[in-house]
Amino acid sequence: MGFHAAMQLRIEGLGKRYGRDLWALSDFDLTLAPGVVGLLGPNGAGKSTLMRILATITRPTRGRVLWNGGDVVAHPDPLRTVLGYLPQDFGVYPHLNPLEFLGYLAGVRGLEPRAARKRIDQLLELVNLTDVRRRPLGGFSGGMRQRVGIAQALLNDPRLLIVDEPTGGLDPEERVRFRNLLGDLAGERVVILSTHIVSDVEAVATRIVLIARGRLIRDVAPESLLAAAAGRIWEWEVPSEDLVAVRARHRVSGVLRRAQGVTVRVVADEMPGAGARSVPPTLEDAYLTALPAPSASP
Repeated sequence: MGFHAAMQLRIEGLGKRYGRDLWALSDFDLTLAPGVVGLLGPNGAGKSTLMRILATITRPTRGRVLWNGGDVVAHPDPLRTVLGYLPQDFGVYPHLNPLEFLGYLAGVRGLEPRAARKRIDQLLELVNLTDVRRRPLGGFSGGMRQRVGIAQALLNDPRLLIVDEPTGGLDPEERVRFRNLLGDLAGERVVILSTHIVSDVEAVATRIVLIARGRLIRDVAPESLLAAAAGRIWEWEVPSEDLVAVRARHRVSGVLRRAQGVTVRVVADEMPGAGARSVPPTLEDAYLTALPAPSASP
């Protein structure tokens, strides 16, 4: 128990610069304990850069990452032995089947063959691929490949599990199954789920970290994010021809087209116009509310 109690990932003053002056991350501070953290932010916010630094693939330009007090950048091996990583562009060898592919990866990572075989059987059961364990990966659907991806990330029973944009290309049923699997895995490990899809984190995250333009915007429980948006979300029926003007003036979180016009969900501190009515926020609304307003700069 003592080992688990000490489990902590600390990110201190992290910055990553590409080229001369493009900062993908700036002054990033965060401390994580066991549980599922949803790292939410628009595409290009710096999520993948952060994930790659935490996975010891990319080196930061400045700042530190500490795992249980040890500097990960200077000494990555102690973290690598307890790390599971599913990158955004996870690829498989199409001619291998799951048993062969996971066996190959277990060998690369230095797992003892007999223990690896037992572990692979358990993982294929966990991700519901036992029946297709001898089928070539080339014929797998996106969701099945993602489940192979999760299995490879769990080969070494990691204490830190990093999953980057895992549900892109999955159908709704596969997405739900994948989220449930992540929720089941939390327990005694730090799970970081990076995504721009709010529903991915809604069901499983105990904590939400918002990132925009390479900076930490919020670090809150989902309930706190919802509470902060209360009273700021409006439903408003407008003629179809007014939609462009409404979008120009307000942040719109949703549009429902009807025969007589459109119903828009608007983020605004005050009633946006006649007939608008206040509605309870969803997490998607709350996420939009918490993001900095779009600026004119690229």
